[in-house]
Amino acid sequence: MRFTITRENLQQGLGAVAGSIPTRTTLPVLSNILIEAEDGAVRMSGTDLDTAVSVRVAADVAEAGAITAPAKKLQEIARELPGTVEFGTQGDAIQITSGRTKYRLNGLPRDEFPAFPKVDFVESWRVTGQELQRLITHVSFAASTEETRPILNGVLWQLGEGEMRMVATNGHRLAKMTLSVENGAAAVPPGDFIVHPKALGQVQRLFRPDETVEVGRSENHIGFRGTDVQIFTRLIEGPYPNYEQVIPKDNDKSMVADKGALQAAVRRMAIVASDQTHRIRLSLGGPMLRFAVETPDVGTATEELPVEYDGDPLEIGFNAQYLLELLRYMPTDEVKMSFKAPERAATMQPIGNEDTPDYLCLVMPLRLLS
Repeated sequence: MRFTITRENLQQGLGAVAGSIPTRTTLPVLSNILIEAEDGAVRMSGTDLDTAVSVRVAADVAEAGAITAPAKKLQEIARELPGTVEFGTQGDAIQITSGRTKYRLNGLPRDEFPAFPKVDFVESWRVTGQELQRLITHVSFAASTEETRPILNGVLWQLGEGEMRMVATNGHRLAKMTLSVENGAAAVPPGDFIVHPKALGQVQRLFRPDETVEVGRSENHIGFRGTDVQIFTRLIEGPYPNYEQVIPKDNDKSMVADKGALQAAVRRMAIVASDQTHRIRLSLGGPMLRFAVETPDVGTATEELPVEYDGDPLEIGFNAQYLLELLRYMPTDEVKMSFKAPERAATMQPIGNEDTPDYLCLVMPLRLLS
């Protein structure tokens, strides 16, 4: 194998694939990147056996071939090279030359690299990178990071005719977004997938907003394919909880507030809140929202914030970190929260948001001590 590639293209390819390389593995070849030289381009691939990423970058290929190279060392070398890079192989040895700098790395044969999953793109959904980015950004943060309920470690992605939806929850807070898609799934049957947020993060990062992305699936995997990028990931198996059951339909008290002001107030209260519960108290009634925090071994804090409130007086407790998380992803300057009772879930929605018309977050309250 022999090819010449610009340092920028080399760094771009390595950077795209790096997120799929495991930091620790008992299989040495998983620490390597598969490099395949083909006509006018080099394809670089990496996998941790759950998620596989492959990206194609331009190169001047003199001799086709394939080999796997140590990912970490190759990235470190690429950062330091002075200019255009020449690659060559002799057996399992890789020769890298740039200007007067020369490296020789030990590679592993292509045959040792795991095969990518077989995913059917014959009946595929077509979505834009922008649509995927919007859904992933606003929803995947809410997935659980605990191992007690593995199904909640994933994001539910529902693809239907004319729309698609993502939902994620950890049992304490939930995010749901639905987008209308013109080219969504008219030609293929609807599908529900549970995808790990790490894989969705790769999708969000590697596909351009203006790019059309094909989405295909097999029994256990889902694949994303664009012009130069392919991503395959293992689906999380099992039934996702019925999230519609936990979204309240009868919340009869509502508050509209400036997002930035509410964010700042919650952040100030969080300083004094307990490191274990992060509990803060919200007192609603009239034109002022009143915050109060009392942590025995730390101290107290109070604040008032002008809001529009419609409903009977209410005192309710929340985890300040969850509130801040939801507010961070609200795409508008004003937000609406709705409530029912101190022990019932509250919802948060953007106000005046034309680009994401159906976005809802939910947060469970904390019991107030007094």
